[in-house]
Amino acid sequence: MTLNALSDAALDQLFRQARTVHAFKPEAVSDDTIRQLYDLLKWGPTAFNAQPARYVFVKSAEAKAKLLPALMPGNVPQVQSAAVTVIVAHDTRFTEHLPAQFPGYDAKAVFDANPAFVEPTAFRNSSLQGAYLILAARALGLDSGAMSGFDPQAVNDAFFPDGRYKANFLLNIGVADPAGIYPRAPRLAFDEAAQIV
Repeated sequence: MTLNALSDAALDQLFRQARTVHAFKPEAVSDDTIRQLYDLLKWGPTAFNAQPARYVFVKSAEAKAKLLPALMPGNVPQVQSAAVTVIVAHDTRFTEHLPAQFPGYDAKAVFDANPAFVEPTAFRNSSLQGAYLILAARALGLDSGAMSGFDPQAVNDAFFPDGRYKANFLLNIGVADPAGIYPRAPRLAFDEAAQIV
């Protein structure tokens, strides 16, 4: 079998040398770069091509001020220093788009007949899409730090008052301040985390 693997340098940038960042340099991320991030991550696979994730790229001082009260106190400096904080959310009515996004099969009927499938599918696949966003940021040379230390309902109330979207997690993006990179923590060995059957 011939594999078309990425170079070691690319693998280092995406995985081996990439780090979760807790502080950022005061360098802006342009709106064009934000659009590039989306144009990369959108190609990642989701169930039924559903693409339930929705993204709010929080850049302005006014928007950050709206977000800060929902954070655990220890996470406030991370958001303040990041060029942009992304609210990765999911659309509770993503199934409305299925006829266009997955035209080869009536996937909407599956969810209409099983409403309990909607929320876990939206949450699971928006989580995947958030991971694609992390990789897209790394691929474009940016740094990031995912956060779950916030009050999701407070974010929903502030940014999604109609209730259609639900916050999943936050992702700070920018250029890393070396002071905000902690020593790498150990990873589980293959035999501790995986098996081949």
